[in-house]
Amino acid sequence: MLTKTLLRSATTQAVSRFGIRCYAQLPLRVPVKMPNGIEYEQPTGLFINNKFVRSKQGKTFEVISPATEEEITHVYEAREDDVEEAIQAADAAFKSGVWSQADPLVRANALNKLAGYIEENIDTVASIETLDNGKAISSARGDVQLVINYLRSCAGWCDKVDGRMINTGSTHLSYTLRQPLGVCGQIIPWNFPLLMWAWKVGPALATGNTVVLKTAESTPLSALYVCQFVAKSGIPPGVVNIISGFGKIIGEALTTHPKIKKIAFTGSTATGRHIYQNAGQNLKKVTLELGGKSPNIVFADADMKQTVQNIILGIYYNSGEVCCAGSRVYVEESAHDLFLEELKTAAEGLKVGDPFDESTFQGAQTSQMQLSKILKYVEIGKEEGATLVTGGERLGNKGFFVKPTVFGDVKEDMRIVKEEIFGPVVTVSKFRSIAELIELANDSEYGLAAGIHTTNINKAIEVSNKVNAGTVWINTFNDFHHAVPFGGFNASGIGREMGSEALENYTQVKAVRVKLTLEGKS
Repeated sequence: MLTKTLLRSATTQAVSRFGIRCYAQLPLRVPVKMPNGIEYEQPTGLFINNKFVRSKQGKTFEVISPATEEEITHVYEAREDDVEEAIQAADAAFKSGVWSQADPLVRANALNKLAGYIEENIDTVASIETLDNGKAISSARGDVQLVINYLRSCAGWCDKVDGRMINTGSTHLSYTLRQPLGVCGQIIPWNFPLLMWAWKVGPALATGNTVVLKTAESTPLSALYVCQFVAKSGIPPGVVNIISGFGKIIGEALTTHPKIKKIAFTGSTATGRHIYQNAGQNLKKVTLELGGKSPNIVFADADMKQTVQNIILGIYYNSGEVCCAGSRVYVEESAHDLFLEELKTAAEGLKVGDPFDESTFQGAQTSQMQLSKILKYVEIGKEEGATLVTGGERLGNKGFFVKPTVFGDVKEDMRIVKEEIFGPVVTVSKFRSIAELIELANDSEYGLAAGIHTTNINKAIEVSNKVNAGTVWINTFNDFHHAVPFGGFNASGIGREMGSEALENYTQVKAVRVKLTLEGKS
């Protein structure tokens, strides 16, 4: 097992089913053999100036497999001095103009190449996501395809980020420019490690910025792995810097540093509020993609079998660790009993377990902490008087697995209805009218997403216009596309990911006004 402090002995010895070895000093790459037989070398260092480097203090931290609770490896832990080095590298790269002032086609080519390298290694990258995060391999493979698509989409925007001419009469030439901000600090979560990496890095690079990105401490491996393609893609040193470590140290350093001009964060609403306060000290530009408690609405005229599958995808996809998960289901009263029975049957039929099994739908929760939180909420729900329809138990005694859980007979003031659980737990309620439904759906501090299931398009449009949510899915759920913006209302965040809206988060507008001397006039 790799130790957190440097070992005195220079002897190496094999440990764990993943083929990791112990060293006197952690190498910058370690061999890993995954349960599906894929072998690769995992970078362990901080990625600064296009090189993997050891942290200055030499400290490391453990990364474990959520499915087996066994150690995968250690990686180097960044501290304040490492953050400073990364920021200085990013600042120097930005000021040099090697990226910020490059021909847009140079940036586009580099992003396309980066997407291509990831595509060439899609099986390995997806397997790393599954190993590190615990999600089902089928979900991980879908995530990586979204990464590839989004990076290519960002490449297509590189030469389209421009200003406009403004007609102010014949005496002046007036126009605007959209220019990059500078060094962008980015903090990503553990539920979609590589997808969030792409959602942050892609638009920042397309618009000419440089980045210092902090991975989630429980899932740093895939982001570090794809960094080996950065230099090969033609991205200059200092443009992309990736550091692993803990939020209380790295997050604080990034959000308060005067050279960081923008902060992008995905995570909990509580942490988002703290980051917003920190960033405000230096008036940084901020985007926050935060928590959710999304309503998923079922009308009696919906195609019930397809709707149940949409609900399943909305709450149990990615083990329920989705910020926009449809965790509050509202069913029209006349269809409630039939729907609840079909949902119970479908939930109990899901395969939960080994995430490397291609037939598994729901893998492991990402950490022991998250597993404990979910099970605690199950107990809270029962204590509050809700009916546990199915699930609510840990599955097995090794690995962080939870049975898909459904609660019925809930009241709107219950904690399991109000608070984000971030796991495979859904509540089911009744409604009688659209007016009542809208009141129920909007009775939340959040506003990230919503789902509507009906065969009546007029009804779907009416409800989608009235529900407070940044994204509304109709007869589908968790259905992302790289061209469609994603973000929340209210406590679910500020700003948008993806689409042209994401580019606005990484640029600032400069107005230029030139007074003209007209011929024949002085």
